[in-house]
Amino acid sequence: MAHTDPPGTWSPTPETIANSNIAAMMRSRGFASYRELHQWSIGDRSAFWAAVLDDLALDFAEPPNAVNASDDPYRPEWLPGAELNIAACALTGDETRTAIVAGVDGAIMRVTRGDLADRARRVAAGFRSAGFVQGDRVGVAMPMTVEAVAAYLGIILAGGVVVSIADSFAAEEIAVRMELSDAKAVITQDVSRRLGKTLPMAEKCQRATEMPCIVIQTGADVPLREQDLAWEEFVADAGTEPAVTQGAGAYTNILFSSGTTGTPKAIPWSQTPPIKAAMDARYHHDIRAGDVVAWPTNLGWMMGPWLIYASLLNGAAMALYDDAPTTRGFVEFVERAGVTMLGLVPSIVAAWRTSGALTRGDWSTVRVLSSTGEASNASDYSWLMHEAGDVPVIEYCGGTEVGGGYVAGTVVQPAVASRFTTPALGLDFVLLDDEGNETDEGEVFLVPPSIGLSTELLNADHDAVYHTGVPASDRPLRRHGDRMSRDENGYYRALGRADDTMNLGGIKVSSADLEGAVVGIEGVGEVAAIAVPPEGGGPERLVIYYVPVGESDPEDVKQAMQGAIRTRLNPLFRVYAVREVDALPRTASQKVMRRVLRDDFRE
Repeated sequence: MAHTDPPGTWSPTPETIANSNIAAMMRSRGFASYRELHQWSIGDRSAFWAAVLDDLALDFAEPPNAVNASDDPYRPEWLPGAELNIAACALTGDETRTAIVAGVDGAIMRVTRGDLADRARRVAAGFRSAGFVQGDRVGVAMPMTVEAVAAYLGIILAGGVVVSIADSFAAEEIAVRMELSDAKAVITQDVSRRLGKTLPMAEKCQRATEMPCIVIQTGADVPLREQDLAWEEFVADAGTEPAVTQGAGAYTNILFSSGTTGTPKAIPWSQTPPIKAAMDARYHHDIRAGDVVAWPTNLGWMMGPWLIYASLLNGAAMALYDDAPTTRGFVEFVERAGVTMLGLVPSIVAAWRTSGALTRGDWSTVRVLSSTGEASNASDYSWLMHEAGDVPVIEYCGGTEVGGGYVAGTVVQPAVASRFTTPALGLDFVLLDDEGNETDEGEVFLVPPSIGLSTELLNADHDAVYHTGVPASDRPLRRHGDRMSRDENGYYRALGRADDTMNLGGIKVSSADLEGAVVGIEGVGEVAAIAVPPEGGGPERLVIYYVPVGESDPEDVKQAMQGAIRTRLNPLFRVYAVREVDALPRTASQKVMRRVLRDDFRE
């Protein structure tokens, strides 16, 4: 019998709506519909964010004297006069409540908020004992573990700044991020283990930088250099110093997002993007106190810090798994950990569907799913909603420079597979065509201000990147770079990037980075990398066009390119196809026309 996809629409019950965090806010403000709530959130943004702060009940050392002290939508001044430590805010509350549920070597380990706070304070003490001072920047390059979370929070408790580095990066990419951020050290572990393979971590960091590596030992024999430090020694002293409180605009984290120039943009997070993350989690993902939130990720991607704040600032626990989420082991972990909100990327769902790792009835605790990182496939997500027990998928799209999402869904509205339901609360956006006219299919321009939106870059002109040259409008606009379409029912669909930045497996990378990685391969002259979604939608696939030098075999070229990208850039990137051409299409100014190549590949 042929397989028939189940319907791809979920509708909330009256009970689901009534018990939601959005409904609670609507009741407190006297709104009769979600549309009224959203219109208020963008019409009176200060009042909306004041309500969010009340609901989150952040522990301010000094409360703000306003929500926003600036009339300039491009340069807001959020929470003037406030003094706080956002990591300390995340760790306050009932010390006996679970903060982390970790799946380690097949067992379940539960870490209380009190235990996590103690671990973070020990990191803060180690930060000070090692000679670091307030404002110093320390990288974290390791999988998402209990120790990684403690390191992240502990650095911020001490007034330091975390430099986010993905554990999958090659040494060269680690070096770039350490240099761009002026990091003084990096916390890592000896090796990481995934799908039965042992992958180097400390050795990559040692090759990347002469700065000290603080190394967590998991049993591998990795020698330390003279300047390095063992984790056990770093966290030996109990933390007794109070958390360092700072203004809302103080840096806490430096993250990276690739542009089209080949150099990653260094995006500083102050103490306000965590508030945006917690807001999105509370209202759009309906995360509540006592929930357990899982999202396979790490601190090199914004969803790592997002997970920490989304869970802890809402009184929930985060669930961390020590192996690949595509396996049956992860599916079983979700059930054993009691996960209530599970976030994914589409490639995980596709893998489950192919392998049969997930079957209906596996999850009794999950009530909300979410998806981000790349465009999803409607067929896969119709299947997921059915197999997971007829629960909604909250599609979620944003970026590091947003601090969360600009478009999402809610549990008080129908959820349609691979479709977004609404602009995020506190934000709005418009779709514009190439002439700057509003349209139902075009480039996304955000309408600022919002807590979470970046206002500076460490290595680029922020105004030039986000504001200069935007179409004229009667309201402020901010360039974002995505393309979306809106259907007759008001649902949005992601169409990929408007520029040449790609999204491969949830990781943004520029075409220049990929092209640079394959330079010098025998038999290959000019190259151009593009990303093409499969028919029916889904994660983008990497395709590389090349001009041959002499005779070449495309399959040999593909293998050589894959090896070069794995070694020089990121082992997670996969070359889907290569195409040999006589010449690359170019504009009169000699710019490669990648849109022509994308159209050529689809034909």
